[in-house]
Amino acid sequence: MKAIDIIEKKQKNEILEYDEIQYMVNSYVKGKINDKTMSDFLWLIYNNGLTLDETVALTDVMIKSGEEIDLSSLKMPVVDKHSTGGVGDKITLIVSPIVAAAGVCVPKMSGRGLGLTGGTVDKLESIPGYKLNLNRKQFIEALSKVGCAVISQSEKIAVADKKIYALRNEIGAVDSIPLIASSIMSKKIASGSDIIIIDLKVGKGAFMKNVKEATKLAKTMVKIGKAYNKKVICTLSDMNIPLGRNIGNALEVREAMDFFAGKHDKRLYELSVYISSLMISSAKNISFRRAKSIVLNLLENGYAKTKFYQWIKYQGGDLTKLKEKAKKYIVVSDKTGYVNSIDSNVIAKLVFDLGAGRKKKTDGIDYACGVILNKQLGEKVNKGEILGVIYYNKKVEDMENIFKDAFNIEKRKRQVKKIIISTVK
Repeated sequence: MKAIDIIEKKQKNEILEYDEIQYMVNSYVKGKINDKTMSDFLWLIYNNGLTLDETVALTDVMIKSGEEIDLSSLKMPVVDKHSTGGVGDKITLIVSPIVAAAGVCVPKMSGRGLGLTGGTVDKLESIPGYKLNLNRKQFIEALSKVGCAVISQSEKIAVADKKIYALRNEIGAVDSIPLIASSIMSKKIASGSDIIIIDLKVGKGAFMKNVKEATKLAKTMVKIGKAYNKKVICTLSDMNIPLGRNIGNALEVREAMDFFAGKHDKRLYELSVYISSLMISSAKNISFRRAKSIVLNLLENGYAKTKFYQWIKYQGGDLTKLKEKAKKYIVVSDKTGYVNSIDSNVIAKLVFDLGAGRKKKTDGIDYACGVILNKQLGEKVNKGEILGVIYYNKKVEDMENIFKDAFNIEKRKRQVKKIIISTVK
């Protein structure tokens, strides 16, 4: 078997056999074919696509390139939650303890942020002492005792995906539905859960910009799940607007703490309750309405809050020492009206430039910097009123005007669209 023959076959848009896909992936991981040859192969997939069978084959090869986690020893229902990433997305910090408080186990392996999208690992690293690198035994023990645990993505899971994703990122072949679907699902399936809930972000602050393509991706991931007898549910949620009011690593942890103290941003609350209810209803095989009732009760009686602090403490985190040291720059509105949109991409770029993000995985970041939105979608703001606060340790040129420009303030209030677009099962 030769790489050139497989590439020529894909150039003709012919369907590849399992062993041909396996040869390309495994040869690349082992260094038998170079970046140039693999780039040619990936570009053909990017341009010509893959059939569902080919996508499942690619997923399977990437799963088998690394270890698989066995969660069968856990004595409670298990559900994994994945987000495709967005601006201000601290949903994992909120839903994991809510769902665990309902008696459902939530094992979570998360990644670092790259580019404009923040990573859950970075948020948790802003908590001094928090242990992200638990071994498999410690991970299972944490899940058994607490019900939820969030650790950094194992380097031994879906090894091929890491190398292929890095190359895709380098050559600009990222936004391909079969490549995205196989990348996400290889890691999720290898992580051991039989039920996977995916929060698929759509809009300016997400890698999926429109609902049509996001729905296609969701359907592909659901079909891959069925091929492995896994229950996969994808919720499409709006990411044209930042999620919540705090954007930045430590700031987002602080907003999660505020959430459990009863201080809720409306859109963040709506999505958190929805995703939690979906996870519980799927894991316990009960109606969504019944699951939502459980979620609301857990928030009201404080059990979810107790679970949040139990989880962070069990993994060594000290929330009293959160890395929040930064200067504050208050931004006031220069007009009166209603906030009809907030460009999440502009906010994300500003926070990135302040130092909260990284271009390469090895880059250092500033955990304390970011922004707080004092005014959110649909709210009225008066001239001279505080629009938001920039937290910085290094100034970004013209950061005040950049922040202001993200807000579209108009005299007439537009109808606020719901954050949840649709759910694909």
